[in-house]
Amino acid sequence: MALTLGEIVAALGGELHGDPALAVNRLAPLDTAQPGELSFLSNPRYRQQLAGSQAGCVIVAPALQDEARSRGACITTADPYLYFARLTRLWKERHAGESGARIHPSAAIDPGAHIDPTARVGALCVVERGARIGAGTVLKARVVVAEGCVVGERCVIQSGAVIGGDGFGFALHEGAWEKIEQLGAVRIGNDVEIGANTCIDRGALDDTVIEDGVKLDNLIQVAHNCRIGRNTAIAGCTGIAGSTAIGANCTIGGAAMIVGHITIADNVNISAGTFVSRSIRQPGTYTGVFPMDDNVSWEKNAAALRQLYRLRERVKALEKK
Repeated sequence: MALTLGEIVAALGGELHGDPALAVNRLAPLDTAQPGELSFLSNPRYRQQLAGSQAGCVIVAPALQDEARSRGACITTADPYLYFARLTRLWKERHAGESGARIHPSAAIDPGAHIDPTARVGALCVVERGARIGAGTVLKARVVVAEGCVVGERCVIQSGAVIGGDGFGFALHEGAWEKIEQLGAVRIGNDVEIGANTCIDRGALDDTVIEDGVKLDNLIQVAHNCRIGRNTAIAGCTGIAGSTAIGANCTIGGAAMIVGHITIADNVNISAGTFVSRSIRQPGTYTGVFPMDDNVSWEKNAAALRQLYRLRERVKALEKK
């Protein structure tokens, strides 16, 4: 199945320079695209690939229109990457076809659960009593939505994710651990995406909350009673300890480690592998990790390290004198 350039522009906008009847059979990278394929250029670092690209059409910014037209058809738009993202969704919608029953026969759905008629539930999923799945939401194979948890509208939960497993709560008594029952749930907003094998634990008393538009990668652990603000994106293998509040519009790089009972402000960017051991009150980008040591030595070294920049400036001032 193919889409014509005319159909693409009619659906997504942009300014077409070329034949609207030209058929696109595939979306492809700029350097390997062939005449029947469509690509995009958003990063100026790859500008040199444009002239030699064999793509039938390239999505570019208006500043590159002349260069793109000299080699063939192009669609100009203010944000080529955003346009391409929307094109991938259009492409999938047009090529998806009929995908069978909305609830797979092998799924285990408790009679007390509510699943919107427009939602899809994949093979071997489990939806427990009192759980609610909103309109247009898709649960891929082997997803578990535990008792009383709520998933909003237009969400995508990838295979193996567990929503509402028990939080890690135990009380130490005479050398043994006594389980604390987790009586809260998980509430997930609209337009949330959750990656494969990610786990979001239910709250101990109040709910764990994932707000609208959050994007979680694969293999993320979100512990009990966390709150993640709207439109925050978190990369894979990040671990977030209990009762942490993360603000809106944050980005968190892969394998970040975030301790519990702290607050992270809106518009914070945390680099990959960063160890967040205290609250972050101001927007900005934060980076760093400190090697493990016995705790007393670690605290002394960490305190000294925080003074290093001021010490350097004092040394420079003394050198000038």
